[in-house]
Amino acid sequence: MEFMILRRANQSTERGQQPPALEPGTFLKPSTEAVRLLRRDGEWSQLHGPFAPRELVAGFTLIEAASKQDAIEQVRWWPLFDSGAVYEIRDAGCAGNCHGFDERGTVAGNIPRRDEALTRYVIFIRSDAGAEADLAPPPEVIDRMNDYNEAGVQQGVLLAGEGLKATATATRVHFANSKTSVVDGPFTEVKELIAGYWMVQAASLDEAIAWAKVYPYPGDGDLTLEIREACERIAHQEFTPEMRAAEERLRAELLETELREAFKKKARGG
Repeated sequence: MEFMILRRANQSTERGQQPPALEPGTFLKPSTEAVRLLRRDGEWSQLHGPFAPRELVAGFTLIEAASKQDAIEQVRWWPLFDSGAVYEIRDAGCAGNCHGFDERGTVAGNIPRRDEALTRYVIFIRSDAGAEADLAPPPEVIDRMNDYNEAGVQQGVLLAGEGLKATATATRVHFANSKTSVVDGPFTEVKELIAGYWMVQAASLDEAIAWAKVYPYPGDGDLTLEIREACERIAHQEFTPEMRAAEERLRAELLETELREAFKKKARGG
């Protein structure tokens, strides 16, 4: 099973500080450089950042896991120096038969080609009531999207794309020092949610915006997109012996807590 892990933004990521986890993953520049495209009654308008951190994603990665619980356990053991972080675990895929793709290639076997001279932009489609209800577009609409994705890869524009299932099956993992808490969806703040993304490479933000406006999105109604520039992974300073010892201590505390809860459950006959 494939899951997308979204690192929710906060004030630290909005200052440009990359979290220590999500490796490898896609990191995003702060929303001061972001643009939101709003399609209302068939007309496009633009809003320029910054935007409220609670509405934003700071980075994301795709992982393979045997189950949702396995995905949660993977995330809970990520570096614990990301205190205060919230990671959102989402089922990858969208309603209907749309095909996700990345550097591994498309269903038709086309392989995205990275051009280092171009800038990577991530185009998020913001969620709405329809996406949260997992409403599937008509098959002909899905086919048109899949065909457009294949053409975009062949043209050297598209690098990746994927839809996300509704948050009814989502989970958030909250980090707080050596403690983690898990909250299951659905999440009601629809305007803070992402329904899918595309990654394009373009010579400029204007070029990425132009591409985003002509994509054959499912449905002709209102739509909100968010365009964010991706940035390269910053090499974090090697952990000092003191930092490694602190991390080991935090992990030991986490393991002790888990064992204690497991024994309590067994004693209750769980």
